Formats: sequence, structure tokens, C-alpha cells
Amino acid sequence: MSQSLSPQLETVGMDALMVRLFDAIDEAHMPWILAADSALRERLGEALIDLVPSYTTLLVHYDVARLSQIEARKLIQDALQGLKPASNEAGREHRIPVWYDDSVGPELSRIAERLGVDTDDVVRRHTGRDYCAFALGFAPGYAFMGLVEEALGTPRLKTPRQRVPAGSVGIAERQTAIYPMRSPGGWNILGRTAIKLFDRERDEISLFRPGDRVRFEPISREAFIEQGGDTTPLEER
Repeated sequence: MSQSLSPQLETVGMDALMVRLFDAIDEAHMPWILAADSALRERLGEALIDLVPSYTTLLVHYDVARLSQIEARKLIQDALQGLKPASNEAGREHRIPVWYDDSVGPELSRIAERLGVDTDDVVRRHTGRDYCAFALGFAPGYAFMGLVEEALGTPRLKTPRQRVPAGSVGIAERQTAIYPMRSPGGWNILGRTAIKLFDRERDEISLFRPGDRVRFEPISREAFIEQGGDTTPLEER
């Protein structure tokens, strides 16, 4: 990839700076975001408190006892000078088995009806490409992934559900995600996975990291149950 960056630094707190690398969401940007993440961690060292990569930015939280904002800005600018990603590929690959069914994915049939196709076609479209994990947020282990094909893009529900079960796989606009735990939510739910996304017993408690590649794979109800999946129907609200 031939490209040069012009990072913009924005003050977002007494001890935090936002590094803006891009203006639009594009999975091709993720290698640059990850390269910037690595370079900033190395350059700031023990003065770094936290670093949060996202779609187009990185939030840098630094120790004001070690760095002034002027010093932090200088270190960030130096770290990103001449930045190049190692390759166009980024992150690990995951295969996520999903039981697609109206009982656990009420919007599956609704999206099919809107498109004038059957539910199998919606499943083929949703499972027909890899998705990039752009950012983690909303809940521990929740990864915002994309981009789904344009035809599948569906606005969030006007009235969010009060309880969306853990493992629910949904779409909002052109993003897709999995709910790691039961929570309120307004995404269009297509199915459910038994995979545990957030586990305090694992060395790496979140299954996904920004830049990972995710492919959904359809499975039968029987296979879902064998994997420990909960078949309790999703309540409408």
C-alpha cells in the first residue's frame, strides 16, 4: 500500500490525546491503525496508561507525572513519522459458528422480506465474506465489525430490546456484531452463537482484538446445542 499519513492530534482531556489518522471507515485502514498502535506503545513506554484503537483514530491516555502535553505530542509525532504497516493483512482469523433461525433471530425473515429473497439467501450473504473487527466497545468483548454488503445494511431498531441474549448475532447499518453477554440492544438479530466472547478465565479475556478477521459459518440447531448453545427464543422486547 502506497500512502503517507498526516496525523491530526486533538486534546480530549488533561491526560489524553486523540490521534486521527483517517476520516472514513475502511477496513484497508486497519493495518495502519495497528502499526500506529505498536509504534506508540513502543515510543511512550511506561508513560502510556492506555491506548484505544478505533475505526479511524487512536486514543492515547498518558501519565501526566511523566509527560507534559507538549512532550506527549512530540513523542506521538515522532513515533508516527514515516509510519508504514508491515503488510496489508492485519490481525488473527476467527471462524464463528452461528445458528441462523427466526426463533433466535427475528430480523432474519424481516430482512429477507425487504430484499425479496428467502432467509437462506440472507444467511449466504452474511456468511459470504470476512469481516474486520474495527473496534471494541459497548460491552466487554463486543467487537464492531464490517462491512456487510450494502443490500444487507439495516437501520437499528426504533425501539431497542431490553434483553438481547449472549451470543446474538446482529446487523446495524453496515456493521455486524455479537453480543458477548445479555444486555439491552437495538441491532437486528439474525441468529446466535455458542462461542464465548469474553472469559475472565482465559489469558486473553476478549476473543477479538481490533484488526482481527471474522467469518461466520452457518450450523444446524443440533450442532448449536452440541456446542452448548441456548435455544431459548428471543423475546421481541
